[in-house]
Amino acid sequence: MAEDFGSFVARERERLNDERKAIFAQQRELVQKLDAIDKEMVAITAYESAKSGKSARGAGSGNGAARATRRGSKREELMSVIQSGNGLSRGEILEKMGLKGNKAGEMSVSNALTALTKTNAVRREGGKYLAA
Repeated sequence: MAEDFGSFVARERERLNDERKAIFAQQRELVQKLDAIDKEMVAITAYESAKSGKSARGAGSGNGAARATRRGSKREELMSVIQSGNGLSRGEILEKMGLKGNKAGEMSVSNALTALTKTNAVRREGGKYLAA
């Protein structure tokens, strides 16, 4: 009886291992299909961006250092505009920077103004931003 049970266990183990191998093969195929779809999605995004003249967001070629440099230069430009005026509203700042109507640019300026206010580089009086 021990041999019969031992052979049963061996057969079941072999069956389960074969089933596992088949599932892993299916998983590899699905991952390859997902990778191909992701590549097509990136290509479509790049095509749409090129056609509309806008840069692709999240295309993956940018690095953190370049992003930090852009952010710093935006803040420097913003500080320069604020220092040149005698108290400017957000709208006036956007006009001077040529970003009026550019939603991404407006959001960037708003975020930079918030950051500069928190670091006390800029203060706000009566709706106008002044260099601290």
